[in-house]
Amino acid sequence: MPLHPQAEAYLKLFSTDLGTPLASLTPEVITQLRALDGFAEQRGPIVPLPVVEDKVVEGVPVRIYRPTENDHPLPAIVYFHGGGWVLGSVDRNDALGRDLAVRNGAVVLSVDYRLAPDHPFPAAADDAWTVVKDVFARPEDYLADPARIAVCGDSAGGNVAAVAAWRARDAGLRLAHQVLVYPVTDVAMDTPSYRDYATGFGLGADEMAWFVEQYGGDPADPRLAPVRLADKAGLAPATVITAEYDPLRDEGEAYAAQLTAAGVPVELRRYEGAVHGFFGLPGFFDQAVEAREYAATRLREAFR
Repeated sequence: MPLHPQAEAYLKLFSTDLGTPLASLTPEVITQLRALDGFAEQRGPIVPLPVVEDKVVEGVPVRIYRPTENDHPLPAIVYFHGGGWVLGSVDRNDALGRDLAVRNGAVVLSVDYRLAPDHPFPAAADDAWTVVKDVFARPEDYLADPARIAVCGDSAGGNVAAVAAWRARDAGLRLAHQVLVYPVTDVAMDTPSYRDYATGFGLGADEMAWFVEQYGGDPADPRLAPVRLADKAGLAPATVITAEYDPLRDEGEAYAAQLTAAGVPVELRRYEGAVHGFFGLPGFFDQAVEAREYAATRLREAFR
């Protein structure tokens, strides 16, 4: 399909993801990018919730959203934001955390994992796993139902969600579901979508290479590239969402195919005409709302 008209309008304003030349990205500039959010108004409303609480889980900051005041255990979603392991935060994704809680009737734990290059690989993956383990170990502290725990993440957050899912399997912890939104599943950057959408479609191939360089790690390590995981049997059922005009499209879809081949129940949905990042910007993209409701439908089915 051609670019969605909303994606086309978006790209006229933001032709690159970082919005600044890579050569200018000094530590000071990275700090400034983390502090500023040019998309705050497009991330959606800050829905009032009865419980919004910040806490620290074994050194990892987490924001907890609960859509009800009662003390009945709810399903739990551990959410990991995107940003190339370098940018993003719980504050920046506050609207999405609230939205996930309301749509799913679930307690949401939004994880402020450590960021590169200050904290390179595998810091983000380890922080993600720390929080997932803790929800299983102490569900009563979160008023969570231990039989209904899911992970969810977008972009680099989808990467750490996928890694947490296989680490949970290996630890004998049964996740109800994993939602991976245009996830980073490989760092080879050699797919047709990387070539076709290398420039001019928001997230560029050169920007993604820069993000990977900041995070570091061995490209063969499945904690960095989940497609390299040798055995995918027994992983949590998955929903994989991709965007047509996204360098990461093919690796996300390849991972979905690998899960299917391993006998994992998977549903893949590609959003035609969409660009990377649409899921987090309902103020720009109607498809963001569609994709969020689709993901919520899948999660509600898994929780039932």
